[in-house]
Amino acid sequence: MTRRLVILLNVAHALDHLFLLVFATAVAAIAAEFGFARWEDLMPFGAGAFVMFGAGSLPAGRLGDLWGRRRMMLVFFFGIGVAAILVALTRSAWQLAAALTLLGTFAAIYHPVGIPMLVQRAANPGAVIGLNGLAGNLGIAAAAIVTGFLVQWSGWRAAFVVPGLVSIACGLWFMKVAPAEAEPPAARKRQAGNELPASMLARVFLVMTAAAASGGVIFNLTTNGNGQLLTERMRGVVEDPALLGTLLAVVYAVASLAQVVVGRLIDRLPLKGLYLGIVLAQVMALLLAVRAEGWWLYVALIGVMVLVFGAIPFTEAMIVRFVDDRMRSRVAGMRLTVSIGISSLAVWALGPAVKAAGFSTLLLAMAGVAVLTCAFIAWLPGDATVARARAGAAAA
Repeated sequence: MTRRLVILLNVAHALDHLFLLVFATAVAAIAAEFGFARWEDLMPFGAGAFVMFGAGSLPAGRLGDLWGRRRMMLVFFFGIGVAAILVALTRSAWQLAAALTLLGTFAAIYHPVGIPMLVQRAANPGAVIGLNGLAGNLGIAAAAIVTGFLVQWSGWRAAFVVPGLVSIACGLWFMKVAPAEAEPPAARKRQAGNELPASMLARVFLVMTAAAASGGVIFNLTTNGNGQLLTERMRGVVEDPALLGTLLAVVYAVASLAQVVVGRLIDRLPLKGLYLGIVLAQVMALLLAVRAEGWWLYVALIGVMVLVFGAIPFTEAMIVRFVDDRMRSRVAGMRLTVSIGISSLAVWALGPAVKAAGFSTLLLAMAGVAVLTCAFIAWLPGDATVARARAGAAAA
């Protein structure tokens, strides 16, 4: 895999997350133009993007294994770029909802296809996943800062058009640098010594799906709600939208570094203990943020997002560690369909929940969800158990 191809696959991850958060960052400006009194009332119209981000992962993963990952990545680059431009052309809330749903459908391609393509021959998959996670979260940071400035200078429509054109340009570049696949992944030979008993594989799949779903609820609530949380809790301290966007981008940029560190630790430390420790720390950080205001809220938010982002690489690491490459896209697609399908409800509920109960109650609820994630992780088999199971399968 050439350096240019690695760069493009990481850029694709950044674009994927950027597109999904442009709406949440620009929602106040869109709501004002479409005649909504409060941004919370428009927020549910963006839920379709996250529903399809999960539901579309299943067919995307299947096509990635059976049709080819290179072809699916081309569909991703061109499809999501065109969909973003269509969002900018909408004139009503329901048109916006339909265009965002289409955007979410194309966004569903990256995780079950792009990440398995990136790690399929990696000698140090944890480090590769960590760097890829950094790229994805820099996309989240870019959504905060780029959208903030584009909304202020050119309006919210430009915030969709500009990255849409960038994605199409990346697709043209990808077409040139990505070599044609000799055969789709499903047609390749099985990796020797990588088999697990069906019962243990099912257990791992249930754990990773449940933990990803509960963790995804926290991820969606934070990344979609942080902009408005900062606006509310920094009132009287910082009120300029562009500056608030920059501050939020700094939060994401700092937090993104956690994925690089965690990715390297995954290659060196027992996965289960490391994962459990990070999510337990999430609980404490969320509780500290409940009553924080002003700059103390900003410090607490950095801590929360470092731990939220730090937990992200574990699901992909589990797929690499436990699943043969021939079927990784399909397993990832199934996991994403369930976990994102559940966590996408958080996007739909965010506006009404904040309107009814406020951010303090929301942060408390997220701490409770993090406790639930810990319970799921505790059921994950340890490294020694997995090694014995593999040895038994090989002997049989």
